[in-house]
Formats: sequence, structure tokens, C-alpha cells
Amino acid sequence: MDILLSEPERMFRQQMRDFVDSEIMPCASEWDRRNELAIEAFRKMAAVGLTGLTIPPEYGGQGGSLMDAFLMSVELARASISVASIMGTHMGLALSGLYHFGNEEQRQRYVVPAAKGEKLCAYGLTEREASSDISRMSTTARRDGDYWVINGAKCFISNGDKADIILLFATVDKSLGAKGITAFVVEKGMPGFSIGKVEDKLGIRAESAAELMFDDVRVPVANQIGETGKGMRIALTILDEGRLDVAGQGVGVATAALDAAIAYSKQRKQFGQPISEFQGIQWMLVDMANEVDAAWLMAYRAARLADAGERFTKEVAQAKLFAANAAMDVVRKSLQIHGGYGYMKDLPIERYYRDAKILEIYEGTSEVQRLVIARALLA
Repeated sequence: MDILLSEPERMFRQQMRDFVDSEIMPCASEWDRRNELAIEAFRKMAAVGLTGLTIPPEYGGQGGSLMDAFLMSVELARASISVASIMGTHMGLALSGLYHFGNEEQRQRYVVPAAKGEKLCAYGLTEREASSDISRMSTTARRDGDYWVINGAKCFISNGDKADIILLFATVDKSLGAKGITAFVVEKGMPGFSIGKVEDKLGIRAESAAELMFDDVRVPVANQIGETGKGMRIALTILDEGRLDVAGQGVGVATAALDAAIAYSKQRKQFGQPISEFQGIQWMLVDMANEVDAAWLMAYRAARLADAGERFTKEVAQAKLFAANAAMDVVRKSLQIHGGYGYMKDLPIERYYRDAKILEIYEGTSEVQRLVIARALLA
């Protein structure tokens, strides 16, 4: 697929591949076993300027494109969806939202240190009763002079237990539904803000999912992001970028699973020959390769549209939906080709299998993607 990339994009992809192979791949399984956010991975990425890849240089970033961000996600997910998710949450969701919707003072205060990797960001949207339907949000913000007073809780928040900066969404009036949702910055250490349950997850165990608790947290009015009642628009705009990142994760883990299956099938011998000589295995590999390539091309289209300034909501939903499904199928087939060895923790295939499921859930479930696509088709 490199033929579709510009020369700078090919160079960046190769640099990412080299970085991942030397700095992420050797640590990925150990980070997974520790079952806590791999902050070392974030620091490694900060050291080479990846934590603000798409942010302009004047705000501490590299000025990269969304195609660059997609390529980064693909390469990171070859080694670890957890690490790709840490980065996707930090940059693709929270940092992107702060940059695009924050004012100049907010950019200087929050975007610059986050882009440099000096601070880790989280994205506080999901609640136990408000996930796919965020209009049911119950976290509230009440104006009190020069402050907003925040009360409520968020759940399953990626990076939440280690984040320095949280882009938080709360409602200023529950009766308004989605029209009452407003965005704020909550900083670690603010009185009344605490970390609740840190989830014990099936997969992406090197990335945390935490409960965030808000008990009369007084947030300065200066920490409001965008206009009052416009938080829903901010959230949905950011989620398009987040879905491109998830599509990249799907392509990355599927690529890793395919590569592993090809290599294993060539060296594993049964009945006097490598199992790659059996037609049944060959057909599985063909189907896997087709899914990987199709997912890559769908995500590529969405990234190109995004960088051209075109609306890409339908296309990125298609890419996210297809790539998530492809990842699940390719990883399952790869594990089957590996047989009993694939089921053991000595190889990363079982980790790919556990990790891939999240792609069908976060940044909008597969069912939500179908609704988004259908709405666009029938408009």
C-alpha cells in the first residue's frame, strides 16, 4: 500500500515501524501482564515527538496530518492496541479537542505541554447510563460566580487514572438533553476530583479504564471549552478523528496477526510438509489478506478526505466498522492456524485476540457505526 503514500509519508511510516520494533514490541507483552497503564510507552513517544504529532509546531507539536496519525496508529497497533489507544485518547480525542475548540490562552496552558508529552490527557465522555446515547448524561455543571461546580461520575475513561488533563463533558441543564452538554478542562489535583474503580479488563490491559468522580469540583470559568451547550458538537466532531484512529488500530493488529500466521504456517510441519502447503490454510490466508487490504483502503480514503477538509463522517464510520470486524476475523483465523500454541501466552496471538474485541466497542459500537452510515446513505 506504500505506493499510495507520498514520499514523506512513506518515510514517516518506516520511522514509525523502526521505532515500534525497537521500543514498543519488546515490551508489549510485559506491559499487558502488568495490567496497568504503560506510562513508559507514553514517555518513549514523547521523547521522539509523537505525543503532539498532529498539533502545529507553534503549540509544541509536529504539524502532521491525519494520514500521519492513521499510519502511527497502524504501526503502534502492530505491537500493542493498548499503546495505540493511549496515544489515540491523548492526541486524537483530548488534545485534538483542546486545540480545535480551545481559545489561545487554553492552547498555551494545556495544548503546549500536552503536545510536548509533559502532560497526559484523557477524554471524559462516557457514563454508566450514557455511552452510545450521551444525551442521557448525568454529570452536571452548575454556574457559581467565576466557577462551574461539577458533580457526577464518568466510567471506562482511557488514561483516566494517570491523566493530568481531562477534557470533560457535563450538562448545564438536564432538561435540554444534548443541547445542555458543555465541555470543560478538569486538572489532576483539583479539590473534589478523585479516581474511583480502575477496571480489570479482558484486553488492552496496558491501557487503563478508570472511573472519575466529581464532588463539587470547582472549575474556573476560564476552563470552559467552547460555548455553553455546544459540547455535543465538540464531542461528535472529535469522535470522527477518534474513529480513524480505531480503524488504524484494526489494520495494525490484523496486519500483525496475518504476518504471524504466514510465518508460522511456513515453519510448522504436519503430515510431512509445512501446513502452508494445505489448501485450507492457503484459503484462510487469502481471506485474511483481502480483509487487511480492504480495511487499509477504507481508512486511507477517510484520512485523505479529512486532510482535504472534506466531511468524512460516513467514510470513517465505514472504515471503523469494517476494520474492527476484519481485525476480529483475521486474529481469530490466525489463532486457529497457530493451533494450541496460539492459545498460550508464550506467543502474542492470544493477546491480539483479547485486544481486538474492543475495536467493535469503543469510539462508537459497530451498531452505532451502522446507524451513522445508514443515516448518511438515506439523507
